[in-house]
Amino acid sequence: MSMTIKAFQALIESKYGKIDRERGSEKTFLWFMEEVGELATAIARDDHDNKVEEFGDVLGWLTTLANINGVDLTEAVEKYKEAEQGFK
Repeated sequence: MSMTIKAFQALIESKYGKIDRERGSEKTFLWFMEEVGELATAIARDDHDNKVEEFGDVLGWLTTLANINGVDLTEAVEKYKEAEQGFK
């Protein structure tokens, strides 16, 4: 199954939007950082199955942060793509 960024962002919003906004940006960012740490561990251990899981978790929490902060990730990707060397 293939999914666009826009569709994934809408899925996260429909499933978790209300509770995500109640939690707020600061607490959500802490969850995001915890998942980044778990991804770092999976990478260090070179555990492919765990890397797949943790990349998914990081993407999910990043998407949640974007949603509760009113950021369209498709727009962010397009702007990044247009930048000569990415954002700095």
